[in-house]
Amino acid sequence: MAYRGRRPEHSGPPELFYDKNEARKYVRNSRMIDVQTKMAQRALELLNLPEDQSCYLLDIGCGTGLSGDYLSDEGHYWVGIDISPAMLDEALDRDTEGDVLLGDMGQGIPFRPGSFDGCISISAIQWLCNANKKSDIPAKRLYCFFSSLYSVLVRGARAVLQLYPENSDQLELITTQATKAGFTGGMVVDYPNSAKAKKFYLCLFSGPATSLPKELSESQDEEEATESKFINGRMPSRAARRGMVKKTREWVLEKKARRRRQGKEVRPDTQYTGRKRKPRF
Repeated sequence: MAYRGRRPEHSGPPELFYDKNEARKYVRNSRMIDVQTKMAQRALELLNLPEDQSCYLLDIGCGTGLSGDYLSDEGHYWVGIDISPAMLDEALDRDTEGDVLLGDMGQGIPFRPGSFDGCISISAIQWLCNANKKSDIPAKRLYCFFSSLYSVLVRGARAVLQLYPENSDQLELITTQATKAGFTGGMVVDYPNSAKAKKFYLCLFSGPATSLPKELSESQDEEEATESKFINGRMPSRAARRGMVKKTREWVLEKKARRRRQGKEVRPDTQYTGRKRKPRF
């Protein structure tokens, strides 16, 4: 989201800024949910993935899993990494379909080479431009991030990183380290003439250079017209939004199928799957 006052990165380390109270906003504030989902939609569009094909994607700074939910809805599988335990706790409570893990992107992406068909990131990369301790050198952390990201992507894959740069120097720092790591590409700026709707997407290619996607220029600042409101209680889990009741046979079968797609070992389905057990004495 756009920040008019003090930038969150200036408040301290992200794992402290995104505490339980801040994480709760991302599952209760309808405007935050809407903005995050729309940016994930745009990032996926810029990835330019093959149509009618499920891909394995990486979500950097996945937070509570809002962007991952959109990836799942579009038929893709994903893994998310985030530095905030509180945000990941909310993602797990919401029963997101992707796998999530705790990690610092500035220390590298801990996956095997060629693991992912693409990568998205929403509002995370700018955090690497700040030094929260003496040992933090932004240029080195950015290079470590980009070089490991280049490695874990399939050759020819794209990474689309939405960010809120503080100034042109920060933009230059980020793009320089991405290029140094082997990426080609550039910045796509949607709604460049709108103060509120303007969005920056760093589109990176891990293969030969291609032309950048076109930016969105129709100034329809839907964010301005959307009022912020809070939902009573947590955002419903994915199962609840699909009308499924937890612990029912339908819910159990859907969860087992999802775990099989993730490559996990799951017991075979039988006539007793999802059946309530009698209490033991």
